[in-house]
Amino acid sequence: QVQLVESGGGLVQPGGSLRLSCAASGSIFSINAMGWYRQAPGKQRELVAMITSGAITYTNSVKGRFTISRDNAKNMVYLQMNSLKPEDTAVYYCYYQTSWGPDEYDYWGQGTQVTVSS
Repeated sequence: QVQLVESGGGLVQPGGSLRLSCAASGSIFSINAMGWYRQAPGKQRELVAMITSGAITYTNSVKGRFTISRDNAKNMVYLQMNSLKPEDTAVYYCYYQTSWGPDEYDYWGQGTQVTVSS
């Protein structure tokens, strides 16, 4: 089992910045991917940014504004969000995928609210 706890959400004005953090604990081994998803009211959950072995992926709408990073020693993953827009308002979820042999396991945090409004 892996437990994920997000922090860093809040209310910010358009053009502002926030940094989300995700602390992972538990049986962390053979990580396939780690990243961030978001879900706005009335919309489906969407991928924001993902780190896989050797690759980083961003959804088009955040490219150049958001940066995902990791600290392996601390089992942390971060999302630096700059030039925030009202359309970035959503609940942001941390995501990990691990594997054990042929099996893959998906883990989600509880979510942190990001609201971009003047």
